[in-house]
Amino acid sequence: MFQDYFAPISAQLDTGTAHLLSDSIGNRVQAYRENGVFPSFEGVRIALIGVGEERGSLNNRGTAAGPDHIREELYRLRLHQTAVGIVDLGNLIPGHAIGDTYAAIAEVTCELLSHHVIPVILGGSHDLVYGHYCGYRKAEQVINIVSVDSCFDLGLPDAPINSDTFLGHIILEQPNYLFNFSNLAYQTYLNGTENVALMKKLHFDAHRLGQVQTDLQEAEPVLRNADMVTIDIGAVRQSEAPGNVNASPNGLFAHELCQIMYYAGMSDKLSGAGVYEYNPRLDRDRQTARLVAQALWYFIEGVSQRKNDLPASASQHYTTYRVAVEGMGEEIVFIRSNRTERWWMKLPTDGKRNRYMSQHLLPCTVADYQQACANEVPERWWNAVHKMV
Repeated sequence: MFQDYFAPISAQLDTGTAHLLSDSIGNRVQAYRENGVFPSFEGVRIALIGVGEERGSLNNRGTAAGPDHIREELYRLRLHQTAVGIVDLGNLIPGHAIGDTYAAIAEVTCELLSHHVIPVILGGSHDLVYGHYCGYRKAEQVINIVSVDSCFDLGLPDAPINSDTFLGHIILEQPNYLFNFSNLAYQTYLNGTENVALMKKLHFDAHRLGQVQTDLQEAEPVLRNADMVTIDIGAVRQSEAPGNVNASPNGLFAHELCQIMYYAGMSDKLSGAGVYEYNPRLDRDRQTARLVAQALWYFIEGVSQRKNDLPASASQHYTTYRVAVEGMGEEIVFIRSNRTERWWMKLPTDGKRNRYMSQHLLPCTVADYQQACANEVPERWWNAVHKMV
């Protein structure tokens, strides 16, 4: 049974919810509690899943205790949006081997996707993303992953799966269900030259920390194109989030992480999320747990504000622009929502590209349209088309 994958939230945490205010998340969420009923998915948009697995962690042992610390802070926050149904499925029971944990995450993810419920994983180490990805693979869904991380986590080709190598394993899998990978807030001095070059060779998107912080709104179309977003809390600077052994003096500010999570929640396409590498053993005054909880609050808020404006067919709510760029054999088609002012580029599709039909609308900005009008091919369009060949 699906319920057999989970252990209920601890009695100590359950007792603490009795003292919460009526509009707090802890009193609004349907949680799997000891001696309680396993939550139903009916009317649910988000499912919280604790995964206290750290065997794949490199140099950050202590993350297994993270989920309940995050819950305790999240449950205290006040929920203003009652339309978003949330369940807490409890903590996934780790497998005998770490591969068993990945397989369990995959089974749970696939089941939730079939019910149109967004799994939000509270880690645990960052390699758990591999299990999350395998859930989409099991559902035979080609996806885009956005990772907020100071490093790419590519590793060496023959290295075992861990928190520093999981992305390389996802890229090399055959058949492969990863269409695009985007990184937000990587720090160049923490990544080898060969890894930066590989990202470009694969036509993946990599956005340096400085680029993200200069214009955070540029992250919105990247997140709008994501099926899964994954957060390594080490991407936030140490002074803001000390609960991670790999935290750097540089990194995102707390409010920037919250804005990113809000953009992710707003994405009509996004169907999975996770926050990883929080280590309560290193935290100070629960500061990092509170930040993760607040970032999740913004994610929930974003889900409640979804616009459902993904262009599906010709409509009076959209305006289409066709731009001929010199030297190209076909026009670039742009679509703008008249309701939200959000933009997309329509990628060319033919019989050879049926596998990628779900990727034929690429979120972009008005700047991409202006670039095309200036007779320049937008980099987003170029990278996406090359991956579809």
